[in-house]
Amino acid sequence: MGKFSFEHRFEIDTLKRLIAQHQELFRHQSLAELYFRGEKLSVTAIELGQQQQSCPTVLFVGGVHGVERIGAQVILAFLDSLLNRLPWDTHLQQLLKHVRLAFVPVVNPAGFLRGSRGNANNVDLMRNAPIDSDEDVTFLVGGQRISPRLPWYRGKNGMELETQALVKYVQQLQQESSSVIVLDAHSGFGLLDHVWFPHAHTRQPFNDIGYIYHLMQLFEKGYPHHGHYRLAPQSHFYRTHGDIWDYLVASNTTKKPFIPLTLEMGSWAWVRKNPRQLLSFPGYFNPQKNHRHQRILRRHVVLMQFLVDAAYAQIVEQIKPTQLSQLTHQANRFWSKKSK
Repeated sequence: MGKFSFEHRFEIDTLKRLIAQHQELFRHQSLAELYFRGEKLSVTAIELGQQQQSCPTVLFVGGVHGVERIGAQVILAFLDSLLNRLPWDTHLQQLLKHVRLAFVPVVNPAGFLRGSRGNANNVDLMRNAPIDSDEDVTFLVGGQRISPRLPWYRGKNGMELETQALVKYVQQLQQESSSVIVLDAHSGFGLLDHVWFPHAHTRQPFNDIGYIYHLMQLFEKGYPHHGHYRLAPQSHFYRTHGDIWDYLVASNTTKKPFIPLTLEMGSWAWVRKNPRQLLSFPGYFNPQKNHRHQRILRRHVVLMQFLVDAAYAQIVEQIKPTQLSQLTHQANRFWSKKSK
């Protein structure tokens, strides 16, 4: 316990506390166990809701990059809210009879203890999946195998334990669900909050883009004043090797809707408001002022609750093939114009 600071342990300890306090309300399992500097760590999944039959699933993921602590904190704060509401919130109780909510808040626990983007082997887990870009990528940023001493290292020995665990878990959810929507929380790109979707490895359109376009329409109509998300394929900004969500899209054999979204919180805005954050590496990725930190923890609740409510309404399942074809055509036109 004494080897690592409170700051570096915070998310891991928060997850343990939630399990200890509320374990009677959910199911939890260790997807993978590993050791770092003598400490046993776990990649833990928590599930609430329907378990006996196929149903819509929403998966919330955080902590793929250990230095991007705010992503895990946003997911943990939402989970904490749900668990505290569950004993009295009759709507939530009814919803969970028909929906599965899954959480993997800390994918890369060793990265948190190291305060690094990569895991214990300094492998960037979001460059580690076995899928390559079909065109040149930005040097280093797109993933490299030159050296583990450089950032964005892809690794050379297949998927890391943490990557394998997440991939296997998502594939299990795909088999057990009528649809799977994922929100993977990150930070560190630009001044705006982005929501990215596949592909990261190619400019070719994502087959399920019609579902995303429909969800976007519903979100814009239901919350017309949110005003701060920029939704687009990740390839509009840069392309990478080894993206986990691209790999899972490419390897999905279930023919069920699979909609992975990446929330990329615009941390440069926090740096602009507080330039002293540049004096520490975590300051590039996480809000340092307490009031700003609290604001970010609540900023994305509307989006997360929307995804849960959309799953409960079976929005994706209700789209018929003819409608999906029209939505896909509209989506491709919409984002092809945005990319120009």
